[in-house]
Amino acid sequence: MIERFELPHPRGSTPHLYGEGAIAAGVAELGPRLAGGSLFVVSARPILDLHASALEPLRDAAATCEVIEVADGEAAKSVDEAERLWRRLSRGGGRRDSIVAAFGGGSVCDLAGFCAGTFLRGVSWIAMPSTLLAQVDAAIGGKTAIDLAEAKNAVGLFHHPHAVLAEPGLLSTLPDVERRSGLVEAIKVGAVVDRELFALLERSIERLLAGDVRALAAVAAAAARAKARLVGVDPEEAGARQLLNFGHTLGHALEAEVGYGRIAHGDAVAHGMRFALALSRAAGLTATGAERLQALLDRLGVPGLPALDAARLVTRISRDKKARAEGVGWVLMTGLGEGRVGVLRPPEEVAERLEEFLLARGDPPV
Repeated sequence: MIERFELPHPRGSTPHLYGEGAIAAGVAELGPRLAGGSLFVVSARPILDLHASALEPLRDAAATCEVIEVADGEAAKSVDEAERLWRRLSRGGGRRDSIVAAFGGGSVCDLAGFCAGTFLRGVSWIAMPSTLLAQVDAAIGGKTAIDLAEAKNAVGLFHHPHAVLAEPGLLSTLPDVERRSGLVEAIKVGAVVDRELFALLERSIERLLAGDVRALAAVAAAAARAKARLVGVDPEEAGARQLLNFGHTLGHALEAEVGYGRIAHGDAVAHGMRFALALSRAAGLTATGAERLQALLDRLGVPGLPALDAARLVTRISRDKKARAEGVGWVLMTGLGEGRVGVLRPPEEVAERLEEFLLARGDPPV
């Protein structure tokens, strides 16, 4: 069964198809559009080795189809990879009516969407997310970006995909760390936006961690719908959509400090959510449901952190793309399924709390 929902945005509306056969169904809808121009599939070698056959409906429908391999994981989101992709699109005869299709995880979706949005001042793109993280978060909402050494997602734009086609079967081969990353993002959505999603995660967490595809598919669709509802009323993150940055302010700083790819995105965000709960308590925002969030995160088995310098992390946090002249506005949980955006905390308080947090969350001695 395929679940379908629409995400309205300033440039139209994006259909989202979730379920077995989503790619074939989406291609059937997009048939005339695909037949009329060239298609460039952006992917990475690991997903192509496992699931290249999923691309057959696209190859059959497109007038021309070229597969462009990019680096795997966060390494894809570099200035060098973006330039290489732009040049491949240009040499391959890319035109304004061409379509870029992202087939991979969140990093592939971010890179492909960003390059599609900037090539020839913008061409259409399709997201075919292959990881749980991408199906619940990265492929939804039109946020595309690449990284700089100083900060994650530092260069990007809003460029909504023409369609999102999410196949649950692609989730069957996810390694444990990738599955956990996706679950963290789904937990984030439930914690600050949708308490019913959070309860679903609580009930099915063991099946999810074990890789039960039906359970993963149900969570992916529910989380995607919840995110789409928020994006639909705030497409460019001017207000309520910022709730979805819960855990990401510290999480992105951790990724940049530890090194992209050396800590999983979901693991960094899990630590970021825990720290946000500590800040919530310090700010006097007693979050009902905080204990349930802590308990659910505990069940994931997120690794501890290496030795880190709090002052360096505070500097990285100050460079966060969401920072404003008055400082960094934190997203804090105020109740299960509820949150508050733009909460300012003095830098010295953040540094003090972060010192305590790092001591508590570090790897135990061996």
